[in-house]
Amino acid sequence: MRRLSLLFAALLFSTPLWAMHCPQDMAKIDQLLQSNPPSDPAVLAQVQKLRAEGEELHKAGNHSESVKVLGEALQLLEASE
Repeated sequence: MRRLSLLFAALLFSTPLWAMHCPQDMAKIDQLLQSNPPSDPAVLAQVQKLRAEGEELHKAGNHSESVKVLGEALQLLEASE
């Protein structure tokens, strides 16, 4: 029972951390799109799609999935440099 309580407490306190990470990732993606957009239109479209999806997930409260999707967008941007 004690372990279950500790697990629950850890999950409860980690959710706000994910929530704060999403806006940072979105801002980083926006900054990279403005300063150094991908030259490939397909990559640009995919990054924009993932960025929008990540924002919707964040607004819906699904922060762990939002961080995952925004991470994919960041990886695409970094790979296109």
